[in-house]
Amino acid sequence: MHPDLTPHLDVALLVFNAFVLFFVCLVFYLRREDRREGYPLEDEATGRIDTFGGPLHTAETKSFLLPFGHGIVTAPTKGREPVDIAARRTERFAGAPYVPTGDPLVDGIGPAAWANRAKRPDIDMEGHPRIVPLSGAAGYGVAPRDSDLNGWPILGADGAIAGTVCDLWIDKADRLIRYIQFTATDDRALVGPALVPMMMATVDRRRRRVVIDALNAAQFGGVPRLEATDQITLYEEERVMAWFGGGYLYANADRQEPLL
Repeated sequence: MHPDLTPHLDVALLVFNAFVLFFVCLVFYLRREDRREGYPLEDEATGRIDTFGGPLHTAETKSFLLPFGHGIVTAPTKGREPVDIAARRTERFAGAPYVPTGDPLVDGIGPAAWANRAKRPDIDMEGHPRIVPLSGAAGYGVAPRDSDLNGWPILGADGAIAGTVCDLWIDKADRLIRYIQFTATDDRALVGPALVPMMMATVDRRRRRVVIDALNAAQFGGVPRLEATDQITLYEEERVMAWFGGGYLYANADRQEPLL
C-alpha cells in the first residue's frame, strides 16, 4: 500500500472492519428472515396494521421443494385473514382471557387448538409412513414379557370405562408406541379408527387396564377419527393431540378454576 494513502491501515484493521460489516449485514439478514410468519403486526384491541416495513425489514417470499414429490411450500404461507373463534373475552381490555362459548374440544379453543398441518402421513427417510398399526407391521411386535394391551379396558379421569384397547400404533423410525387404538363405549356413530396418545396413558399392569386422565369417559366418543385404517396424517395427529391436550383444561369445570 502507498504510505501516503493508507498511513493508518494494516491487515488487522482491514480484517476488523470486514468483520464489523459482515456482522451488521448478518443482523439485518436474520431479522428479515424471522419476520416471515406473523407479520405485519396488528393492534390487539383495534386491529390496526402496523407498518409493513421495507426491504431491510421483511424478506421476500421463499419457496421450499419438499422431498418425495410432496410439492412446494412458501413462507410466509398465508396472509392475515381474520378468524372467528367460539370464545369471548371476560373483560374489555387487551390481554383479557377468553372463555369458550361452546364445546372447546370441538371448537379448538386454547390448549385444544390445532394447526392445519399437511394431510399426509409423516414419513421416514425412505418415504414410507412412520406411524402404522402394529397388527399390520410385519416384523414388529411387543416384547414377550409385556402385553400388547389388546382387550384391556380404558378408564377416563372419572374412573368410568371409556373403551377397550384393540390395537397399538407404532413409530417404525423411532421404534416405540405412539398411539393406542380403542373402541369407544360411546362411539357417537363416528366412523374410522380412534386413537389416544400413548404418552398420555398410564398402563396399570397389575389391574390390566389403561388410565387416561385427560378426559372423562363420555368425552372419548368424540375423539377425531382417522380416514384410513393403516396410516395417520399430520393433520389427524394434530387433531388427536389437541382433543386430549385440551381435556387437561376443559374436561371438568373444576380444572378451569384457579388453584388459589
